[in-house]
Amino acid sequence: MLPGKLAFVTGAGGGIGRAICRVMAREGATVVAADLNIKNVQTTVEELTGDGHKSYQLDVSDVESVSRVLRQVFTDYSAPPTVVVNAAGITRDNFMLKMSVQDFESVFNVNVKGTFLITQTICKELVERNLSGSIVNIGSIVAQRGNKGQCNYSASKAAVEIFSKTVALEMARHNIRCNTVLPGFTVSPMTDVIPENIKEFFKTVIPMKRFADTEEIAEVVTFLASEKSSYITGTSIPVSGGY
Repeated sequence: MLPGKLAFVTGAGGGIGRAICRVMAREGATVVAADLNIKNVQTTVEELTGDGHKSYQLDVSDVESVSRVLRQVFTDYSAPPTVVVNAAGITRDNFMLKMSVQDFESVFNVNVKGTFLITQTICKELVERNLSGSIVNIGSIVAQRGNKGQCNYSASKAAVEIFSKTVALEMARHNIRCNTVLPGFTVSPMTDVIPENIKEFFKTVIPMKRFADTEEIAEVVTFLASEKSSYITGTSIPVSGGY
């Protein structure tokens, strides 16, 4: 689905981000994998089929890091990526009455500010070079429902979703699409820390009675990145087992 495409994926060091890299490489893309944890993202690249993939250490919440790394990517590949996936995200869970301002801000800095910085920087380059593109941002089903202990995370992912819709409106005239995938509970390092009794409870309220595999999220992301979804922009697709 992505023959010859250059795909830039943040949060590629594990979980959903790593699965996205694997599926996109399988579908013919050259993958530019970025993550704050350089060892993890190097492992991701080692697992990919095909040639030309590279890993970069990147702090998506830091303006200088984003600018430096993307300049290097543009130089290394002599072109900007035309597929962009903002999968970098963190949680700092706590009940609202106990949450620190630092934990609230840190989640927004990565999940929202990071998505903005990557999207803006690459879109500027695509517009300047008159190139079309597809941006897929990773939201969350809790952005639509809320979730106890995640007022910061839920709100940040709601911001990502409406940010994506606005980018879609502004970038459509440049033939740059932007969509959001809303994963439900997915087997990943992010959910591994959830106590077993809480995970079992959520499985009882998910109509499909299980968590998603990361590959199930990655397949939908890859579809939205590809030309098979060429008339889809500004939309949000839940991949949540009906939750």
